[in-house]
Amino acid sequence: MKIVIATGNRHKKVEVGQILGEDLFDLSTMKEEGLDLDIVEDGDSFEENALIKAREVKAHTPYAVLADDSGLEVDFLNNAPGIYSARYAGEEANDARNNEKLLEALKDVPEEKRTARFVCVIAYIDEKGEEFLFRGKCPGRIAFALQGEGGFGYDPLFLVEGGNKTYAQLTEEEKNAISHRAVALQKAMPLLEKHAKEQDS
Repeated sequence: MKIVIATGNRHKKVEVGQILGEDLFDLSTMKEEGLDLDIVEDGDSFEENALIKAREVKAHTPYAVLADDSGLEVDFLNNAPGIYSARYAGEEANDARNNEKLLEALKDVPEEKRTARFVCVIAYIDEKGEEFLFRGKCPGRIAFALQGEGGFGYDPLFLVEGGNKTYAQLTEEEKNAISHRAVALQKAMPLLEKHAKEQDS
């Protein structure tokens, strides 16, 4: 079954493929489908933003569509940066600036108050246009300094609950077993597998 992922990011396609498995699904990105869309994510929640992306792509393809919106929620900051995670330090922000701003915001905050979670909401629209939402989260806390070379975004600052490694210090396999995106995709799997088998029958 072909699924178009609402992203131009090949890294995300690889990650989704590793979690879902490559045998049942033919995954493709917007870019690979020739879709150059400027999608404005102006929703008030991860759910709304994921649906905005999925609906926009679905309007341009007959195939099923998968979109996600994800971000970091820090308890001490009243769940900020939340849906603004990618532009926490401003519209021109990059990973380094976002991480710097987060460390500054938590400069004098003790370890026990640095609790946080990564959240991911998957929006899936099947070929007929029916919409489904799946939410995943991974609890942890914010480190006092960057740790690890892997990952992207806030990964070097996010210490996974129950351990002393950040997302950036985990292997792809370790991260894909516990990440917020993995949890959301695992919730979606029974439905995706059902649709794939229906297509094959």
